[in-house]
Amino acid sequence: MGLFDNTSKFESSVKQVPYSQEAVYRNISDLRNLERVRDRLPGDKVSNFVFDADSVSAIVPMVGELKLNVVEREEPQCVKFETAQSPVPFNVWIQVLPVDEQTSKLKVTIKAELNPFIKGMVSGPLQNGVEKIADALAQIPYV
Repeated sequence: MGLFDNTSKFESSVKQVPYSQEAVYRNISDLRNLERVRDRLPGDKVSNFVFDADSVSAIVPMVGELKLNVVEREEPQCVKFETAQSPVPFNVWIQVLPVDEQTSKLKVTIKAELNPFIKGMVSGPLQNGVEKIADALAQIPYV
């Protein structure tokens, strides 16, 4: 990183998931599986939630419309997303690694280009958000 590099990285803690790496990857790599968690989304935090196999979009208070596209799949360990519409462009990685045949662990990472002023305003919410995403992913039944 150079002196004027504005790349900021936010990582969740590692979450253990009681499902195999393959089961978790299979579910997160096809966004149509989000249908199973639609009812868990807080209506006051997310509206107009729409998705297909490769993209997801929603309207988020104080952010506006947010749309992410899958840009890379590294089976069975990583799915990478990139914003297609967002006030702040960013990338998201969901990494899945095996613990044993029945258990895996996952981590969510967000990288964004943030100028120092914006970074000061959004660092806390982004770190909190990445942790909440990881918590939610760790609680999904990957069957």
